[in-house]
Amino acid sequence: MMALPQAKQDATEARLAALTLPVQDGWTRAARADALARLTKSGLPGPRDEYWRWTRPAELNAVDVPGAAPMDESDEAPIFDGIDALSLVFRDGVFDAEASDDLTLEGVEISRLSEVQGADIHWAREVYGALELRGQDPVVRPFAALNTAFASDGVLIRATGKAAKPICIRYVHEKSDSDPILHHVVKVEEGAEVTLLEAGAPGARFNTVLEADIADRGTFHHVRAQGRNRDRRANTHTFARLGEESVCKSFTLSLNGALTRNEHIIEFTGDDAAAHVAGAAIGDGKVAKFHHDDTVFVTHDAVNCESRQVFKKVLKNGALGVFQGKILVKAGAQKTDGYQISQSLLLDGDSQFLAKPELEIYADDVACSHGSTTGSIDEEMLFYLKARGVPHARAMDLLVLAFLAETLAEIEEDAIAESLRTRLENWLERHAD
Repeated sequence: MMALPQAKQDATEARLAALTLPVQDGWTRAARADALARLTKSGLPGPRDEYWRWTRPAELNAVDVPGAAPMDESDEAPIFDGIDALSLVFRDGVFDAEASDDLTLEGVEISRLSEVQGADIHWAREVYGALELRGQDPVVRPFAALNTAFASDGVLIRATGKAAKPICIRYVHEKSDSDPILHHVVKVEEGAEVTLLEAGAPGARFNTVLEADIADRGTFHHVRAQGRNRDRRANTHTFARLGEESVCKSFTLSLNGALTRNEHIIEFTGDDAAAHVAGAAIGDGKVAKFHHDDTVFVTHDAVNCESRQVFKKVLKNGALGVFQGKILVKAGAQKTDGYQISQSLLLDGDSQFLAKPELEIYADDVACSHGSTTGSIDEEMLFYLKARGVPHARAMDLLVLAFLAETLAEIEEDAIAESLRTRLENWLERHAD
């Protein structure tokens, strides 16, 4: 392998020197050492890397955390507040036991990475770092490797049956220079089912990894709302491996954020499985910079599997949106049904949407499609609503909500979808021109 460019090597060495490796004994030791070796070899991403050419990684590489003051969000109820869920709270990456519920729930086993990583054995050993490693080929993901090596804490969830209620990880951002690295692991046993909710921003800048290993006929629902923090920098990875007849559905709502990059890496290893990944992002660059990147890689390596990618962004006042999505169908993955759509709604002439949809197919009996569109508000629809007495601002909001509706439809639970719809309506009301 060629030597790293000096600038990339220097940036990597400086970033690693500023971090502290967690405990090196116990079942995480091998995975952490392997991830660190891989990261040292590949280096952190640079602006010339193919999958980073539209999202400059300098602020994620920097040793010093760009300042991000927490927002006062007391003007609306906490997201998912009306959902009966087991609540786990992290404040700037540190677990808050007093604010959290007891880690006991019928149908699941829950523990924390920082508390069990020193043990000799743990069920999460089979998953921690394993899906992240599989997701490094064919695209290298250095920040995911960094996470596996340096994660200070995380939630480990093993679903052994149908969970009695959802599990909600609540993040509270209080320090302007917090830089948490959290790693969550979900293992869904055969025939089991669990729903995981995530709410808020873990810190001023944060790096999170979620690895979900879904066994045959298992079901995993994941819904995430990333909060309203204007200046946050976020880099997240969701890795999922699906067994036979399993189901994985993941949805992310992003409001505000100076720099957000959400990566989803999905792998089908069992026949007749289904994975839906969706996201809605809405940003206003008037008050603070808004840059949002969804990067998705779905690998079909089994028969008769279905994947859906549905991503939409609403951008105004110089906001920038990015979508990079790929469907890879390997030889032998017949009867694959792959669908991908990425769309943006630009509310002015200053905003921009950059898209790179891809299909790579090595099987001949498949139905795969991708599409990407960028447009503005339909003036005829706007006129129709205003002609019937709907005020201009409300008419605009209704059209935006209608545009995003396809993404919210991917959420299985109506009450959860309604919580997010309400959050969107509140955001639109605050940002009305």
